[in-house]
Amino acid sequence: MTNPARTATLYRMVMPTHVCPYGLKAKDLLRRQGYAVEDKWLTSREATEAFKLERDVKTTPQVFIDGQRIGGYDDLRRFFGKAIADPKATGYLPVIALFSMTALMALAASQAAYGAPFTIRAGEWFIGFSMAVLALMKLQNIESFATMFLNYDLLARRWVPYSYVYPFAEGLAGVLMIAHALNWLSIPIALFIGSVGAVSVFKAVYIDKRELKCACVGGASNVPLGLISLTENLMMIAMALWMLATMSGFAGAGMVR
Repeated sequence: MTNPARTATLYRMVMPTHVCPYGLKAKDLLRRQGYAVEDKWLTSREATEAFKLERDVKTTPQVFIDGQRIGGYDDLRRFFGKAIADPKATGYLPVIALFSMTALMALAASQAAYGAPFTIRAGEWFIGFSMAVLALMKLQNIESFATMFLNYDLLARRWVPYSYVYPFAEGLAGVLMIAHALNWLSIPIALFIGSVGAVSVFKAVYIDKRELKCACVGGASNVPLGLISLTENLMMIAMALWMLATMSGFAGAGMVR
């Protein structure tokens, strides 16, 4: 329950065409910390600039508690002893989230198709879905991806257009593998780009000992180059070899194991 004795004053932009998201986050954080919020709206650019000039601050929102200026949203989090996200910090969370979601998608598709989540087909779909989603992440900003990819891919360094071809090739192979269609095309593509990628990552990380960011989830990611990117490429190789082995009908029509 909010304690009326604990009051904070919040100045934030609330305009017809713009409501500051950090102001909303600051208001929510204050309430969750038990503060009653005196919510002061800055309803125009002129009012916002006048406030900044009057208070000698450069940004909004601004929070005041007991007459003391705390600052903006990040300053408020520090005031309450909460962690501040570092946009430059490296981490594996984007990849963990991606693979977790594609795994759940594969299990759900298997359940819908075969009445059981854990099937051979679910494993195939997991890799296919992962390839397709990874390609989608790269294609969100292909220029940024290509720039980061050129830092370590051996083929792209010799033939720059390959850095633009790669995400399309990965996406095409992934979709075809999901459908079990045109194996004569998907298998060579996955083997080729997976092999080149695996060799490139292994050389950059484990031989040259370079500390780079991985382009596997797009050019804006802070995922370190290493095991994750190597795993992506090995998954493609493994899937291609598996499909090559099962083309003779080894896996059976039902695929439930």
